[in-house]
Amino acid sequence: MQPRTIALVGTPNSGKSTIFNALTGLRQKVGNFSGVTVEAKTGSIRLAEQPTAQPSSPTDSTTTNARQTHVQCIDLPGLYSLNPKTPDEKISVEILRGEHSRYAQPDAVVFVMEGVNLEKSLFLYAQYAALKIPTIVAVTMIDSIQASGGVFDDIEMAHALGVEVCGIVGHKGIGIEDIRHAIAANDFRPPEAALQGLLSDISSELPRSTPHPEQESIEQQHEWARQIASDVARIPEHDALTLTLDAIFLHPLWGPLVFLAVMLLFFQAIFTWATPAMDGIDALFAALGDQITTLMPAGIVQDFVVNGVIAGVGSVIKFLPQILILTLVITLLEDVGYLARGAFLVDRAMGAFGLQGRAFVPLLSSFACAIPGMMSARIIASEKDRLTTILIAPLMPCSARLPIYVLMITAFVPSVFLAGILNVQGLVLMGLYALGGVSGLLAAKVLKSTAFHGSKLPFLMELPPYRFPTWKGLLLTLFHRTKQFLTSAGTTILLLSVLLWGLGAFPQAQISSGTEPIRAKQIQLEQSALGRIGKAIEPVFAPLGFDWKVTVGVLGSFAAREVFVSVMGQVYSVDIAESDEQLRTILQRTISFPAAISILVFYVYALQCMSTIAVMKRETGSWKYPAFAFSYTLVLAYTASLLVYQVCRVLWQ
Repeated sequence: MQPRTIALVGTPNSGKSTIFNALTGLRQKVGNFSGVTVEAKTGSIRLAEQPTAQPSSPTDSTTTNARQTHVQCIDLPGLYSLNPKTPDEKISVEILRGEHSRYAQPDAVVFVMEGVNLEKSLFLYAQYAALKIPTIVAVTMIDSIQASGGVFDDIEMAHALGVEVCGIVGHKGIGIEDIRHAIAANDFRPPEAALQGLLSDISSELPRSTPHPEQESIEQQHEWARQIASDVARIPEHDALTLTLDAIFLHPLWGPLVFLAVMLLFFQAIFTWATPAMDGIDALFAALGDQITTLMPAGIVQDFVVNGVIAGVGSVIKFLPQILILTLVITLLEDVGYLARGAFLVDRAMGAFGLQGRAFVPLLSSFACAIPGMMSARIIASEKDRLTTILIAPLMPCSARLPIYVLMITAFVPSVFLAGILNVQGLVLMGLYALGGVSGLLAAKVLKSTAFHGSKLPFLMELPPYRFPTWKGLLLTLFHRTKQFLTSAGTTILLLSVLLWGLGAFPQAQISSGTEPIRAKQIQLEQSALGRIGKAIEPVFAPLGFDWKVTVGVLGSFAAREVFVSVMGQVYSVDIAESDEQLRTILQRTISFPAAISILVFYVYALQCMSTIAVMKRETGSWKYPAFAFSYTLVLAYTASLLVYQVCRVLWQ
């Protein structure tokens, strides 16, 4: 009988995610705990259909059921030992021991070992073997071993470990079918009972005669791992490609310059590459709105469909290309091995703010979304550093801010190029990202000097070998990011759009006959519940340059930042519908330049995301940290916007 659930286990950067993507394809869903870098996933592995055995006679009541065709798979966060030092590792150990509150102990395990660094993986295996879970071993990067002139003996390894061993070349898909076949044939076996005489030393029944039995056991595990690694593989000590690239990327001068160039390309790509696709989506929704207006009779229903649904959701979905580019670049940097180098390069700079380089990974992940960024802070062993990283993660410029930035920048910053290469709009966007990032680091400095003062743990981070990413893995990542974004647009943003439309449509104003259509709609909006709410709260935000329409957008976006664009699309839909002008053109006529800068600065700081607050509570185990984060970011947002608006207004006059 095949196992019902399988877990992928291995050290960080061992290639687990590549194997997981190859085995599960599109049949994945995000789990509720973090993974190697950002998150872990569960998925379904589809196996070949197996025939059902026929009964030997018509009266025979024993029938063999068809073998199951799907197996659930969990991609566990990477770990280095069964003595967890981070919350990330603790989750994996709890699941493997059957102690997790949500996930049961897996029926079987695919233990993934990094072929070019076997000793590290074998040390983990030496501890893992005591759990006696049925296992097969997948050794990745076999092609890298051969390319460097090394050799690997999978038969000898299978004999030493007592389980089936499969060689894998993940980015080429080599060996994946062997794993799938092993799952279908149930080739899993518990690790050999003796495990070269080591199992008794790593079990819970350690001899108590020695003064430090645990330390003695760890030394024996390391010695066993070194011995097995030398017996089954001959690998050159130095990877020529890694040495060559690191000589440039980690150079005291060229390294930081390359890092700055990568970051500059990162922000330029968001504008330059995404513009054609954004314009196409914008035109598509505009045409859809025109078509609905033509086909449906004028009235409340038409207004609901065109202005409540299409104007609300469409104004956000058009930013999908930029969010995908953001996700693509971060995923590429991680997969090729550069992300860890970036952490190394910024370690000294981050040390000036009380953080270590390991915090760079969660903070850069927060550029896509603060939620996986906070979850990946579990890789930080120091509790004070972890809490500091979580509290400043919302200041990192996440993709939810991107629609607001792009809308306001394209409306108020001219699209011109410096030296024919650098787009001014891209430079402004980079400046906003830098403002959020530097502000977050300054906040970290304050926190580490006050509430979370204490000594830092040494910064230790493995630099993985450079490798080519798998295009299938990249496409799967983009697919799931698209699905996540569209699901958000189809649920939260749609519901908020409908709610805002209802507040703007009721109560219906008394409009005299003969009033021009555009003026009638403006009167309706001003006298609606939405208009009354905005005007009632307008005095609070008036010092920032926000009129009642912008105030409504700010209030609506407290649930999710990107809703601001949807609200603006609805509030100004009367103008757009009549004049056929795009939203940014309308904003140019109705919002001053100082107010536009004030809006941008406000959204650099404000924590306006209910999901982020909920996850922060879960990660910290208390409501006091989300409450503090929301309060201090709101104070920063209001104060900074106030100063910027007042200064710009004086200079603009």
